[in-house]
Amino acid sequence: MTKKGELQRKMKELIDKYTDKLVSQGLASGSEILFLAIDEEIYSNTHSDLQFISLQALKEVFGLMNINSLLFAVPEEPRRSIIRALLRHGLSELPDYRAIVPEDCETRTFFHDIPVIASPEPQKIAHILSERKSAVVETGTAIVSYGTISPEQAFISYSSACFSTFVKYFHDHLMYLETCKKNDLKPDRERIDGFDRIKAFLYPQQAGLEDTGSLHPLLQGPPEDEDKVYSMMVEAGKRLVTERLVDSFFGNISCSFNGKIYISETAASLDELEGCIDAVPVDGSSSVGITSSSEFATHRAIYRSTPFRFILHGHPKFSVIMSMHCLKECPLRGECYKACPEKRYVCGVPVVPGEVGTGPTGMVRTVPKAFMESDAAIVYGHGIFTAGGEDFNRSFQRMKKIEENCEKEYFRIVDGLIQEISAC
Repeated sequence: MTKKGELQRKMKELIDKYTDKLVSQGLASGSEILFLAIDEEIYSNTHSDLQFISLQALKEVFGLMNINSLLFAVPEEPRRSIIRALLRHGLSELPDYRAIVPEDCETRTFFHDIPVIASPEPQKIAHILSERKSAVVETGTAIVSYGTISPEQAFISYSSACFSTFVKYFHDHLMYLETCKKNDLKPDRERIDGFDRIKAFLYPQQAGLEDTGSLHPLLQGPPEDEDKVYSMMVEAGKRLVTERLVDSFFGNISCSFNGKIYISETAASLDELEGCIDAVPVDGSSSVGITSSSEFATHRAIYRSTPFRFILHGHPKFSVIMSMHCLKECPLRGECYKACPEKRYVCGVPVVPGEVGTGPTGMVRTVPKAFMESDAAIVYGHGIFTAGGEDFNRSFQRMKKIEENCEKEYFRIVDGLIQEISAC
């Protein structure tokens, strides 16, 4: 095979890989994805049924931006209906553009906001993506994202936009009902009916996944050697993705074994941890931890202060949503994610503030304290940490159960609010 042919093969393999991930993770239908990448020429996936955007129009974007890849896709349900609802009721009018502005940690850290453009003209796409990693396109209810180095980046940004809009929609709906109750207002019938339709999409999707991760336990411990540690981590990472307890690349996993903390590298995909696990000496005698997860310090602090030896960190959606549900008016309202002084619990699990990193408001100062009283903690607007002693089975089942409980609690509160408002 010629050099050009080899480059073409590798690029097409990357496009196919991330197209398959979009489909397998329920983020888009295979026939509604246009994925392009450039090397010596522009390559794309082979088939799309999208009628409102042409392959040629997207190719023009490469001439307007210094990018490596471009992803344009219509989200799979319920995300498509969620974005449509946000376009009607969840838009913010910013000085120069309209945007969806979620409040979860993933958006604050990664996006800031998700701008909206009316239609997918190449110039509009290039202009809006020059300042943001992804955007929503009203025509066709699509998301467009890009990468500068690899198609992987476009996939990450698209996946994160799906996560953030999901969390925003369900959180906004809950707060809308709370406002209706507080002010003795009847909720808009269109919004209630739309919510019911989205809820109907949600449950069939989850029913098909219900038993996929429970067919067999994870590898049992304690591990006898380093190879077993790696195998346990690789398997647990894949299970978190399969069970949709993490979205995109935003989660991490670790094990404390024989004086080292084995932890997933920063930006590592949890379903592809082979070769992406760092072994960091706990005594700080090596700089290998420089590539490890940004939450390494939090993992290390938990190990130092508790008997736990296995930690999972995921971003289950309803756990994130419920962590943000607080009605108390206080001087720190708006800074809850980093400075909440209240001792809060959701479904019996402590909820703590904390930003990514080791700064004065970093989660390294809050999460380890929560593990002094529990085997789990929810970080406000961010995700869950769970821990176990001998292997990942306990921490995995704990995370899954917390998410199930948070989802049930969410819909219990929503149903209760509807009944109260209807009775007025």
